[in-house]
This record gives sequence, C-alpha cells and structure tokens, in this order.
Amino acid sequence: MKTLDSKFLRQTLGKYSTGVTVVTSTDDGNPIGMTVNSFTSVSLDPALVLWCIDKKQPSYNSFMNAKGYAVNILSKDQNDLCFKFSSQEDDKFKNIIWKRSENGFPLLENSLAWFDCLKWNYYSGGDHQILVGEVTSFNSLELEPLTFWNGQIS
Repeated sequence: MKTLDSKFLRQTLGKYSTGVTVVTSTDDGNPIGMTVNSFTSVSLDPALVLWCIDKKQPSYNSFMNAKGYAVNILSKDQNDLCFKFSSQEDDKFKNIIWKRSENGFPLLENSLAWFDCLKWNYYSGGDHQILVGEVTSFNSLELEPLTFWNGQIS
C-alpha cells in the first residue's frame, strides 16, 4: 500500500472551501463546544446532517455519550468564536451570549444558522468518528458566512 504525504494531503484538502461551525452539546449539564468544518447535509427525509470528530479530541467522549448536539454555522462577524472554540480554553462559553435549544444544546447568538440535532447514528471513519444527527429544529439569519479555505479563515 502506498504511503501518502499527510501534510501535503491536508494542504490539498484545504483547497476545498467550507463553512465554519461550532458544534455544541452538554456534558453533565455543562456546555461544551468545538470548532468544526467537516459539516454537511445527508438527507432531507429524514432530516439528517453529519460532522466528524477526531478520536483524540479532548471532548471526544463527551460528544460520543451525548444525546445529540447543535451545529452553529458561524457568520463572518463571529471570527473570534472560531478561534475561541478551537482553543484549549477551559470555559469556552465565558462572555458568550447563547441559549439552550429545545433539546438543551447551546445555540450561539447571531450565528448564520443553527441545527438542533438528536443522535441518529455514529460511524467509524479512520482517525475520526462520523456523527449523524437528526435535525429536530433549525433557523437561519441573512448574514455573510465565515469560510475556511487554503488554511485561512475569512
């Protein structure tokens, strides 16, 4: 089997422009969240979306044991949240305005869009886990998206 140059593979995958999300949930009632760009729709009937989490991510077990999660698509004005939720900061929700979804997951104020999801199924995907959630409610605003392309947030 041919060995791939993982650094060059990562750079090449970065040529695909994506949106930026913060996926949130709870762990013993406490809010947790992380920046994610591996988000996509799966199905309209049933309404399914997916995202992927690195199996080495510190909050991996919390997300795997959660009953679901919320996906908050960030707007261009939320660049600071992208970096805050990708940091190792202990209390990522400090000084952040948010509310709980119908399912109890954090929804970040002024996000471009959000999806409140319950666990539908999870799949192993190499060094990541693929989490598929059933959308139970959602909303969007008319804002500009925050994007990730070529290793840059804009």
